[in-house]
Amino acid sequence: MKKFYIIHGWDGSPSEPMLAWIGEQLKRKGYEVHLPSMPDPGVPVIEAWVSRLIEIAGTPDSESYFIGHSMGCQTIMRFLETLPLETKVGGAVFIAGWLKLENLENDEVTAIAKPWLETSIDFEKVKSICPNLKVFLSDNEPFGCVEENKKIFEEKLQADVVVLHNKGHFTKDDGVTELPEALNAILKTTNPL
Repeated sequence: MKKFYIIHGWDGSPSEPMLAWIGEQLKRKGYEVHLPSMPDPGVPVIEAWVSRLIEIAGTPDSESYFIGHSMGCQTIMRFLETLPLETKVGGAVFIAGWLKLENLENDEVTAIAKPWLETSIDFEKVKSICPNLKVFLSDNEPFGCVEENKKIFEEKLQADVVVLHNKGHFTKDDGVTELPEALNAILKTTNPL
């Protein structure tokens, strides 16, 4: 049975329209879907978020798929690097994923982001465990660094990166309540033929 783990971003929740829509579409296809609330989403801490995903996903396998939005993408990568090297997951789709940010609102936000930006990720291990990765970015991402993030995902993780037009940070405020591109990408990963 294919299992999907959908991880929301910083200050987000499982009820975000786009993520809820993706989850609902996958449930309609008969898949097992987990769309958890991450701990203290307004002040996300790496260890707490990764621990929560470990609690939910346990030891994933080739029938396990991950969908992340924003900081949820970082959480998935950091979770994957905790797994035994022989582990292989089915694939992942990242929406508004980032490794670099700019335009942060204030010093408090910058302080929260700092560990996520400065704590390294073992990209080789992540790539080995999750060789199928699709990333969706937007050409008007408010937190910038679109080309830098695209390059890192492509070079370090051999990800297939698509830059969509005018999707902002892929939130309801940006007018994004559904994302068929992401749904199609994850379904294509589950049925590659």
